[in-house]
Amino acid sequence: MTKPLVLAGVVLALGATTFTALQFQPTPPQPVATSETETSSAMVAVKQPAAHSELAQMGKRAFEATCAACHGDNAAGQDGIAPPLVHKIYEPGHHSDMAFFMAVDNGVRAHHWAFGNMPPVAGLTKGDVKAIVAYVRELQRENGIF
Repeated sequence: MTKPLVLAGVVLALGATTFTALQFQPTPPQPVATSETETSSAMVAVKQPAAHSELAQMGKRAFEATCAACHGDNAAGQDGIAPPLVHKIYEPGHHSDMAFFMAVDNGVRAHHWAFGNMPPVAGLTKGDVKAIVAYVRELQRENGIF
């Protein structure tokens, strides 16, 4: 009698794990058309807020100097290089602000996207990362990601 119960528990656990894994798989972004004949390497279109806070303005400068080479202008991602940070996968309820700090300090093992692992980022202070997070969060809010 215990074998069927154990087997049922294992099946339920595997089903729940599969459901959770599938729930957080990103929707493949569509290329961003920049003209009728040209396609940008940006993975998503990013609307800009009317104005950024002072902290986010500093974060934008730090992002452009350190992060944009991989994550693209305005955190729109780059096809084949790195994911967009303006994406529901990075909403605060799934990736907290602390996840950004940890990514900078430790790198990130690939788990949502097929870009490979992200290495740690040298040369950024905690203040720099705080400003970058403010910038990314303001972009996300402007694009409906809360």
